[in-house]
Amino acid sequence: MDRSNLFLGIAILCLLSGCDQGRKSEKLALTPPMGWNSFDSYGVYLHEKAALANLEAMAEKLKPSGYEYFVIDNGWFGEYILKPGTIYAAEKHASDVNIDKYGLLQPSKTYFPNGLKQIADRAHELGLKFGVHLMRGIPRKAVELNTQVEGTKFYAQDIADTTSICSWCHYNYGVDMSKPGAQEFYNSLVHQLAGWGVDFIKADDIVPFPKEIEGLANAIAKCGRPMVLSLSPGGNVDVNSLEYFKRGNMLRVTKDIWDEQKGINESFNAWKKWQGKEEPGFWIDMDMIPFGELQIMSPKPNTLPIIKNDSNSESKKERIVNLAGKGWNRRSDLNKNQMYTFITIRALAASPLMMGGDLPSLDEFSLALITNKDMLKCNQNGVMGKLVFEQDSIEAWNTKQKNTDNGWIGIFNRTSNPVTFVLDPEKLGLVSTFKYILNDIWENKDLSIGDKETIEPKGVIFLRYDGNK
Repeated sequence: MDRSNLFLGIAILCLLSGCDQGRKSEKLALTPPMGWNSFDSYGVYLHEKAALANLEAMAEKLKPSGYEYFVIDNGWFGEYILKPGTIYAAEKHASDVNIDKYGLLQPSKTYFPNGLKQIADRAHELGLKFGVHLMRGIPRKAVELNTQVEGTKFYAQDIADTTSICSWCHYNYGVDMSKPGAQEFYNSLVHQLAGWGVDFIKADDIVPFPKEIEGLANAIAKCGRPMVLSLSPGGNVDVNSLEYFKRGNMLRVTKDIWDEQKGINESFNAWKKWQGKEEPGFWIDMDMIPFGELQIMSPKPNTLPIIKNDSNSESKKERIVNLAGKGWNRRSDLNKNQMYTFITIRALAASPLMMGGDLPSLDEFSLALITNKDMLKCNQNGVMGKLVFEQDSIEAWNTKQKNTDNGWIGIFNRTSNPVTFVLDPEKLGLVSTFKYILNDIWENKDLSIGDKETIEPKGVIFLRYDGNK
């Protein structure tokens, strides 16, 4: 076969296999995405004023270090019942949602009276990108009203699977992708988001439903606007569904991670399970960074008011509404050792860096950790480190820098007591015949092979190594 026929054959194969639609553009998310997500700090109750304040703070504090995606999480369409005289929700999830005549979600008149496009426009003016959260499927309200699927003769009740529901959020039913009009619904939804200037979609309750992942990814591929696709939730994620997961750019592999040791432990477990599955354009996501001020829209009540029980006129305490997220308004409960460990895991595992805490009120220590140049260089290297030593709850993970003899090592003390660790090349996954220059990133000091170092309880030594034969 001559060269021209060979090239023609390759082109035909690409068209037949759907190369242009099958995988997300290789130009997107070539390194782990970096940004801010509103959930840890505002739950599902982010409002316009807070969104704009965090956007401006992100441009000032995080953009110089490479953070670019500003993402509004769930609830941006919710018409919440508010506590009288406040902006605080009196219900966990909104009892009503704002949709248009085609069943497409619209910005909440309660929290976003000026819409989302003005926020997206401001993000773009600042050199940032804009994202939103979506629940899988079609709004139940659209099914109840039987709204038309835009541009088709089909209706919401034709495509909804009313048996496919989310156990923790009541907004939507699943979409039966085998039904006519199903793909067109996802196309219309993504087309609307593209018109608002959306650059990033966090799709929730979708990981267990590969056909809807495919439907959403196909809609993104057709919409004419590049969009990063983040898939959630994590937890019980089937590694055998990678073919579908790779239609997205980020795959959550943990449950919601909060400011507690439990989340750090879950991150270690996920790292062990998923190491080596990352590639440019597809990243293993260990959830957001819960540093700084959290749960701002969930103020802790000082006292419980007494109300009368209409049935027997006896007094009782009013039930406190359990709002979205975890706990009440607070500063992150992680201590400094845990914070060092948390961000070192994210760096060495090449997990997307999505800051969760409130940015206008962010403390200097948290800011210094998430903008540390060595940490970011390790993360953006895009290689999940490997476990090279494990003994007595001490773990060493080695992430090699691409195409070099250099890299980064995390030596983690997972016990509650300080331990002494000898920097032995075999334990560190290094070549014994090489000469290495070692630098302790968090302590900003040079070290040598053979040194004995103390690792604080739940702490870490984060090393940069440069190798010479």
